[in-house]
Amino acid sequence: MTTDDIEQAVERLTPDELARFRAWFEQFDAERFDQVLEQDIKAGKLDQFAEEALSDYRAAQTRDL
Repeated sequence: MTTDDIEQAVERLTPDELARFRAWFEQFDAERFDQVLEQDIKAGKLDQFAEEALSDYRAAQTRDL
């Protein structure tokens, strides 16, 4: 199955089916995003960003949200 096949199938969905698909895909996409983020955290890919944020905080170079 190709991306074009999937696009055509989605175009043929009824409004109710499209709503169910959209809800499923949002959950699927969120879970995949979380998995990648978790892998990046474990691999230390975000350590530099965290240290930079903490350094800015310690130097009072932040503001309240």
